[in-house]
Amino acid sequence: MDRKNLLPIGQFSQASGLSVTALRHYDATGVLVPAFVDPVSGYRYFRRDQVRRARSVRALRRLDIPVEEVRRLLDGGEAELAAALRARLRAAERRLEVQRSLVHGLLSRPTEGAEMTHRVTVRPGAAERVLVRGATVDNSGLEDFLRDAFRELYACAGHGPLTLDGPAFVRFHGVCDDENATLVEACLPFWEEGAQPVDLPAGLTVRELPASDFACTEVEGAAAAFPQVLGAYDAVADWVTGHGFAFAGPVRMVYRRWTGTPDDPGNRLEIAWPVEDPSDPTPS
Repeated sequence: MDRKNLLPIGQFSQASGLSVTALRHYDATGVLVPAFVDPVSGYRYFRRDQVRRARSVRALRRLDIPVEEVRRLLDGGEAELAAALRARLRAAERRLEVQRSLVHGLLSRPTEGAEMTHRVTVRPGAAERVLVRGATVDNSGLEDFLRDAFRELYACAGHGPLTLDGPAFVRFHGVCDDENATLVEACLPFWEEGAQPVDLPAGLTVRELPASDFACTEVEGAAAAFPQVLGAYDAVADWVTGHGFAFAGPVRMVYRRWTGTPDDPGNRLEIAWPVEDPSDPTPS
């Protein structure tokens, strides 16, 4: 073994910026294996050209990427690594935007209050027959799911052809954020006395939704984009609890006007929560 091109672990540590302890750990996990290990002393030696990989390991670990994923990315080639890094950057920017919105919301809450920024009203809603595509997703998968689901729903409606009977909407059966996944349903209402869908593709169903009263508010433009739109959900929830109503079903995000671009100033969404008056003796 020609050791002229090898660096002992101490010198390799200085060149790479990784501690000797870290280098031993990355050797054990297969992320950064020494070029030569002395069979007598057990001392590790690295090639000089391994410094670049070692610095990549250091940078990826500083991004909190798990060790196993670091090894997979570095072994997968530059294209895969670049794609993964861009995706991670987008996710970090999205998290930062959410955190920025939450901080601004917390700072303004003591002086504004939900009902000062969002006007909440109650409207009646008739019974509906809807085409539905559902899936369990978290916030990171929500946009892709909704885009694909509505594309399929509108294609199915066109084959009918169904008479659409109101704006498309989404039902959230629980909390949908970066930490929680829930059942999300893309819904397309159609006229129950007109043409009816037949031979539905797998995953599409027809659902009968009962009449209900809705506590609702509308948001436009930037306020309709995530994460700003979360303030509208909070406003409606605060109104429902503050006025003695009970939640009577999954909250809806109704597309009153939608351009197809999430942050377009022409967008208008309605956040509508089915509610009931616990003191009302009339059965629902």
